[in-house]
Amino acid sequence: MDSRVREHAETLVDWSARIESGDTVVVSVGEGAHDLAVAVAEKVGERGASYHPVYASSEMGRAYLRAHDGDFSESADLERVLYEQADSVLSLRGTRNTSASADVSEETRQAYRKSRQDSREARMDTDWVSTVHPTRALAQQAGMSYEEYRDFVYDAILRDWESLAEEMSRLKEILDDGSEVQIYKDSDETDLTMSIAGHTAVNSAASVAYDSHNLPSGEVFTAPTATAGEVRFDVPMTIRGTQLQNARLAFEDGEVVDWSADQGEETLESIIETDDGARRLGELGVGMNRGIDRVTDQILFDEKMGGTVHLALGRAYDANLPDGESGNDSAVHTDLITDMRTAGTELRVDGEVIQRDGVFRWEDDFE
Repeated sequence: MDSRVREHAETLVDWSARIESGDTVVVSVGEGAHDLAVAVAEKVGERGASYHPVYASSEMGRAYLRAHDGDFSESADLERVLYEQADSVLSLRGTRNTSASADVSEETRQAYRKSRQDSREARMDTDWVSTVHPTRALAQQAGMSYEEYRDFVYDAILRDWESLAEEMSRLKEILDDGSEVQIYKDSDETDLTMSIAGHTAVNSAASVAYDSHNLPSGEVFTAPTATAGEVRFDVPMTIRGTQLQNARLAFEDGEVVDWSADQGEETLESIIETDDGARRLGELGVGMNRGIDRVTDQILFDEKMGGTVHLALGRAYDANLPDGESGNDSAVHTDLITDMRTAGTELRVDGEVIQRDGVFRWEDDFE
């Protein structure tokens, strides 16, 4: 076993999930993540925690969804109860086919997601962490050799998270004190404003101790409201088995009023029409992980890439909201990414430029 797999497992168990003796840990194992699952099981055992593995196969999911009548009225209580009994849920992603469910209808996908909303809420109430194990399918999707992709993944994951957390705290402080964010790109039709007043930014340093649930991470995110203007998402990505390119959204009074895409427009439309909340933004995230230096068509990495901004249609995270406040609610949370590293691009908070051409004002190359 590659020694980095064991380092990955140790980072996941100790830094990210903070597993302690006596914890009940559910481990969802992707079909290509066997080696990481073995290493995680060992670490969980060493910590004196309880280990409960479940198998998460995209090919099994496809078979079930295509065979089902689409009603999904049967109970999802078993899955919900499992998560309600868990202290932590570790999702080890590692597919063998990134398009395994491409021929499942969008109507079926939406019906299934809505039927599992209670279990999804139960999972998100735990100290959940999602990570990825490098597979050949993911390497192919990223346009890399398998060896190159493994190096890329571990460069993104095996970082000095304490130092990065300290740097990201600068942006968190700016967003916490700010009222309005503007994303401006002179090179395309992007000029978007949104309110962040009264909301708390999360320093997503790959640990539940920071209200962060992805490994790798390396972003600061908050919950926007009152969105107005237009934005183009120039980072291509695969969503629901469909390639989405150059998606464009127009907002008025906080809601999407127009949309288009050079490719994948039907998928974009299906997301927006999932429910009322899918027409509003649930997240504004700023990528700060410089260990992620290229687009891979995998959201877990791409949204954290230094010099990018992502916006999510749908559900807002409670961690960004004051106690007692309900944020945007939806059955979806779909991230879309725009690259801020081109000339004439600015990220502004209350009119002050905090990033220009993908470089933060505290970095040496800021001009």
